[in-house]
Amino acid sequence: MVLRLVFRYYFPKFAKHTGEGSVRTRDNLIYSLFNTKTMAKSALQIARAAYQPKLPQAFKGGVALKEGKATESVANQEEIKKLFPNTYGMPVVTFEVSDQKLSAPAFNVGVILSGGQAPGGHNVISGIFDGIKSLNKDAKLYGFLGGPSGLIDHKYIELTSDIIDEYRNTGGFDIIGSGRTKLEETEQFDKGIEICNKLGIKALIIIGGDDSNTNACVLAEYYLQKNTGIQVIGCPKTIDGDLKNDQIETSFGFDTACKVYSEVIGNIMRDANSAKKYWHFIKLMGRSASHIALECGLQTQPNICIVSEEVEAKKMTRGSIVENIANTVAARAAKENNFGVVLIPEGLIEFIPEMKVLIKELNDLLAAESDVKAAVAKLSANSKSVYESLPEAIAKQLTLERDPHGNVQVSLIETEKLLIEMVRTKLAKMKEEGKYVGKFSGLGHFFGYEGRCAAPSNFDADYCYSLGYNAANLIASGKTGYMSLIKNTTKTADQWIAAGVPITMMMNMEQRHGKQKPVIRKALVELDGAPFKKLVENRDTWAIETAYVYPGPIQYFGPAEVCDQPTKTLALEQEGK
Repeated sequence: MVLRLVFRYYFPKFAKHTGEGSVRTRDNLIYSLFNTKTMAKSALQIARAAYQPKLPQAFKGGVALKEGKATESVANQEEIKKLFPNTYGMPVVTFEVSDQKLSAPAFNVGVILSGGQAPGGHNVISGIFDGIKSLNKDAKLYGFLGGPSGLIDHKYIELTSDIIDEYRNTGGFDIIGSGRTKLEETEQFDKGIEICNKLGIKALIIIGGDDSNTNACVLAEYYLQKNTGIQVIGCPKTIDGDLKNDQIETSFGFDTACKVYSEVIGNIMRDANSAKKYWHFIKLMGRSASHIALECGLQTQPNICIVSEEVEAKKMTRGSIVENIANTVAARAAKENNFGVVLIPEGLIEFIPEMKVLIKELNDLLAAESDVKAAVAKLSANSKSVYESLPEAIAKQLTLERDPHGNVQVSLIETEKLLIEMVRTKLAKMKEEGKYVGKFSGLGHFFGYEGRCAAPSNFDADYCYSLGYNAANLIASGKTGYMSLIKNTTKTADQWIAAGVPITMMMNMEQRHGKQKPVIRKALVELDGAPFKKLVENRDTWAIETAYVYPGPIQYFGPAEVCDQPTKTLALEQEGK
């Protein structure tokens, strides 16, 4: 994307054209001028380029499609069915080994990267490319540039083998870029029809999270309604881990991101245990759910791992959270351990009951009122009291511009600093009461973007490639409004099951921007699930003892037990299934 902007700056006349053919010429020229072959590569990049991702057994020879029973949405069945009459109720499908090899007439596919980056996106695209070529060597893959807006604005590039080969097993989304434009308007859909017809595109594959795949379903429904012949397939992406359910075992990127964060958490733990004078408060990505914090907690064994879903279930206040932390600090200080590590989910502040009510009111008010002071003035008495009790910086952060989905941008709220200050105040009071004898020095961290574009782990490299290859076969099987699935992922890759699930099956109605809208239900940490129970079983010991585990960096080469293991969350969830 940067290179494209540079090009437009230095060649403005070339950049101002409006014709799609010119756009294609321009972007192909950019790639030829700034081809990654000319860029310096590390030894690891060179070695990883040769890695061949593993595939499920079904795709190693002949393959057949098996259809299950009709499905229904997870909730609000009547509303969802009314909104999606053409794609509602379709069966779950699986691919099985067959004597007959699946093939298709020459066809073209468009791919879109949507939303935030996640490790493995390039391998999804590589899998799509290899998948469609295995079906017909004359098939073509087009990448729409900058996310969904590329489809609307007709900005694209043909992804050839030369380009694809430069991005295999690499992190990031820079092969075509991503964006957060929502596909909601019929004008946008019609623009998509125009470019698909022009390029002879049979199907679109949207790689994204819950909102992006909701968009994919809306698009599939519209294209069926208009009898366009254009199929739409989704792929489950998010490092947050909240795009999963009975059908989706894990979203891609979660494995790699958690391993990256756990490495750095382990490094900090080693430093804390060496210096013995700092309490590290580490905020981790995960706006709507605490999956990352929980997984990193299981991998590293911190003194405290806060799980937002537990906070909400127990109706814990800011004060009770701070009291729990302060008591742990005091207990460790009594053993002359004036150090520790606290893991904090990014979205914690939205799960604290009084804060959740405040944020909901602010979201609704700010959706209709651009003036912050005017919006704050309309808060209920209780919410206004909570708002005014917050440090000025935190209060201001709560009123910053919402994200494209109408949500508060929790990554901009310095929850870790808020907790450090509140704990410091609480400990000072405890010292006056003779309940605390140590020294407290708090350091805040936020681990977020560091993990989004890491080189994918072997698990994510294989999983993502399989998702893309599977998506190509779903297209060849005539499916639309489906999400690409790979199941049985705690087994070796040859035992993985390739499948597809209707996106409507995962939907419910939620309030967005003050209106009820169909969305894929987010998966929260289940408090009766095996991963959380494992944390609860051990956290009292981890709180007092220094039981840190140091995972180290992701290993790409070596024995399977070191290189190919899934996350602890996935392993615990799949035990006994």
